This record gives sequence, C-alpha cells and structure tokens, in this order.
Amino acid sequence: MTLMGFLILLLIAAICGGIGQALAGINLGGCLASIIVGFIGAYIGVWIANKFGLPPIFEITIQGQPFPVVWAVIGSAIFTFIIGLLRKIFT
Repeated sequence: MTLMGFLILLLIAAICGGIGQALAGINLGGCLASIIVGFIGAYIGVWIANKFGLPPIFEITIQGQPFPVVWAVIGSAIFTFIIGLLRKIFT
C-alpha cells in the first residue's frame, strides 16, 4: 500500500469514527481518537456482521484493502457508547 492509499484509509476511518461518536453522543477526543475509534469500530462491526451472517453493505476498496464503512460506523457507535458508560461508572 502506498502512502497516499494509507492516508486515504486513515481519512475514511476518521470520518467513520467521528460519525460513530456523533451517533453515540459522546466525544472521545480529536482526530487521532476518531481514527482509532474508526478502526476499532470497523473490527467490531465486521465481527458483529459475521456473527449474524450479515453481508457487507457499503465497502470502499483502497488499493486492494476493503474498508466496511457502514459496519465501521455502527461498530464505532457501539464502541463509543461502551467507553462512555465505563467513563461514567469509574469517574
């Protein structure tokens, strides 16, 4: 993967993470946090989709690397909600 492809992948992950945080109503941080939340959300979303046998809804392929946009947003919202709940419990 080239540098440009990697940067585009980071941008898409940041957008998905930001949308997921907005849906959950909790802000975990800035751009770096959105990128991390986007990638973790993609992993969680794909895992949930595979568990229930759901197909990929909207996937963007960047230089041969697929990124599941819808599952990343859903997984990001779930991950952000869980982190928000843990913050409230332990603070």
